[in-house]
Amino acid sequence: MRRVKGRDTGPEMKVRRALRAAGIGYRLGGCGLPGRPDLVMKGRKTVVFVHGCFWHGHDCPRGARQPKDNADYWIAKIDRNRARDARVADELAAARWRVLTLWECDLRQPGWEERLIAALRPETA
Repeated sequence: MRRVKGRDTGPEMKVRRALRAAGIGYRLGGCGLPGRPDLVMKGRKTVVFVHGCFWHGHDCPRGARQPKDNADYWIAKIDRNRARDARVADELAAARWRVLTLWECDLRQPGWEERLIAALRPETA
């Protein structure tokens, strides 16, 4: 458990490199926002969470795997993570922040960078 990183993970670094290549600035550390988002774009009023499929209970094959050791503990922990993620997203939305959640498995699909950049374009009124 000690080797599981909470920041600067492979998927997070992949997203950060893609944003820098596109010339999109961001801040790290959450800036005191609920849930400590991985990336914050204050000017765009947007936060980005980069979630690992297993740890956040995604509905993909990797996220749907059941732990073999100490299963009751880990199933409860992942359920708490999912509930916390939903609560944090609601809090941020109530504060008028746009919340983007990127899943580890999505970053393996071709064209994810273009979809991310498109999602970050300013909405036209």
